[in-house]
Order: sequence, then C-alpha cells, then structure tokens
Amino acid sequence: MSKENYRRLGDYIREVDVRNRDLEVKELLGVSISKEFIPSIANTIGTDMSSYKVVEPLQFAYGPVTSRNGDKVSIALYTGKGKIIISQAYTVFEVKNQDELLPEYLMMWFRRPEFDRYARFKSHGSAREIFSWEEMCDVFFPIPPIEQQRKIVAQYEAASRKIRLNERMITRLEETAQTLYRKMFVDGIDKENLPEGWRMGTLGEICCKIGSGATPKGGKECYVNVGTSFIRSMNVLDLRFNHDELAHITLQQAKTLDTVSVESRDVLFNITGVSVARCCMVPDSILPARVNQHVMIIRSSKIIYSYYLLFLLYFSKEKLLGISQSGSTREAITKSEIERFTILVPSIEIIRNFDYKVSSIFHHKVLLEEENNKLNKLQSLLLAKIGQ
Repeated sequence: MSKENYRRLGDYIREVDVRNRDLEVKELLGVSISKEFIPSIANTIGTDMSSYKVVEPLQFAYGPVTSRNGDKVSIALYTGKGKIIISQAYTVFEVKNQDELLPEYLMMWFRRPEFDRYARFKSHGSAREIFSWEEMCDVFFPIPPIEQQRKIVAQYEAASRKIRLNERMITRLEETAQTLYRKMFVDGIDKENLPEGWRMGTLGEICCKIGSGATPKGGKECYVNVGTSFIRSMNVLDLRFNHDELAHITLQQAKTLDTVSVESRDVLFNITGVSVARCCMVPDSILPARVNQHVMIIRSSKIIYSYYLLFLLYFSKEKLLGISQSGSTREAITKSEIERFTILVPSIEIIRNFDYKVSSIFHHKVLLEEENNKLNKLQSLLLAKIGQ
C-alpha cells in the first residue's frame, strides 16, 4: 500500500473516560498480552468499583505501561454485547467514524508484531516505560477504502471462527482420550490385586530410548528459517505441540545432534524449568527434528506403547512435579529418575486395544491442529498485507 494512504491514528480515534459511578456494571475484565479481554484476577474485596472505567462494545482498552509485558503491548477490542468495567490504569478509546475506519480492521493493525515493536520503541520513562496516549495518536498506519477493510476483516474473522471451532473439537477429542485412559487404567484398578497379565514395573523397562539434547554452538543466533526442526520446551505443551516459534537448524548442525533425532510416535517430555513434566507426542509434520537440553525424547520399545506412555506421563504429572522439586537448585527431572519411575504395565492385549482407539482419536486431532496451523499462517499473511 502506498505511503500516501498512511494516516495519523489520532485523527480517527478519541479517548473515552466513563466511570462506573452508579455501580451498575459488575463484570470486571483485564487485557492480556495475547490481546484479548480476560477475567480479572485482581483482588477487589473492599475496592471502590465506582472509579473503574466502563467499556462498551467495539471500544478498545490498552495498558500504557509496556515494561512489564516483554515485547507485547496489552491492547484489545471489546466484542461482547453488554458493558464491562476495567481498571482505571487502562486507557479506553473508540473509533470516531466507523464508516471510515472499522474497529476490527484497526485491531488487526494492533495485532501486528511491527506495532508491538514500534510501541516498545516509543515507550519512555525512568521507573517504568509508558506508551502514552499522545504516542498512540501519533501512530501512522494505512487506511484503505472501507469496502477493502470489510473484505480483509471478513477473511480474518472467518479464519478466527474456524480456529475456535477446531479448538473446541480438539479439546473434546483430548477429553475423550483421557476418559478412555481413566476407564481402562485408573478406575477400579487395585495395584495390590492386578488383573492377569498385568504387573508393576519401571518406565525404563518399556522404553528403548530416554534422552535429551543440546543447543548448537551459537544459541539462537544459529537458527535458520528453513532446515531441521529444533524442538524447545516452549513447543511442548500438555498433550499438544506448539508450532509457534518452532526453531530450525542447518543440516550440519543437525548432524552434531544425530543421537537425539526424533522419530514418529516419540513422546516429548520437558525436564527443566517452569514447564517441567509437560508432555506431548511429536507431530510427523515437523520431522526430521532434534531436541534441546530441556526436552527429553521418550521412545517406547514397542510402537503400541507410545500412546499409553503419553497418557501415563500426563496422568502422573503431580508425582513427576514432586520429583522435579526435590532438587536443591531448580525444578528438573533426570534421565535416571525417569528410567526408575514406577508404572503400571498392563497386558499387551489391553495396550493394543487402547492404542487402536486412541490412534484414531489423535489422527482426527492432528488433522484439526494442522488445519489451525494453516489458518494461523493465513491470518499472519493478512496482518502482513495490511502494512504493505
């Protein structure tokens, strides 16, 4: 888009300062760094809510203090139906004329990484950095004809609706698999009187590989845009793989980590830090891959054990966290602790039955996750497009 179409934001927005004087509005929300309104976690007992600001549909709120948010600016568009209240620390504003600028289009601009970088650069202050209302008004951004705005917003929101629908379906599939695991291996199981063919053992007994990796020399500076996937703890969530910020390394760097090559159906397990004990199965779509020193590969000796291993670790999280917190310095789990971890080893027939059912569930789940990855990339392209 030509720079001639760039306009000063302050000419299109105005600050709103309506207080909850009559205490009619009860719902208190906050703004997250993911740029969404979320339930407030503030302790409001004894707080005078009359000074809180009222936010109406299609109004914005943002936190001027940026130093506490890392590289993100907390800003969101309220798309609910009723009024809400928000802390007086936030700045509330609205679009003056929605026939010239769609609030939803403006919110797309605020979602761009470039806006976050600009706002952080323009923030100032000695004790804490502030992105002031004046600086917000001095933002210049492109405003295309309103019909073009509507088209871009419609594409973005259609993708958002599909992502939300898929997320609900993914959650239901995960819950179904969890229910199946509990029914087959938890509920009614007496470890002192196990069914025939069942026994107690250790995790190491049913694994052919347990080990973590390392970071290539040079750290983040050595990552490339295209290459072998390099899995870090931020990518490993509970029962889900997070594709955001998935790093890549060169073939030469990958060869130095051949001993921690990831294979299909490997379970990924975080062994250090605040994310310790999170686990998921590696998606085939990111292979070939390696892991860093914070992620452990747990590979079953028989492929049909893989989903059982995944859910066993997931349902053992509380015990595993207890092991990780027994150290003197930081949360961590060692290879030997994982190998010695006591587990229930059901009969091979039961394991095969569980694997058959969960494989089908997770196949559907993976398809939905892959579709969401594509939709997220589409949204990123749309956000990039509005700055061109």
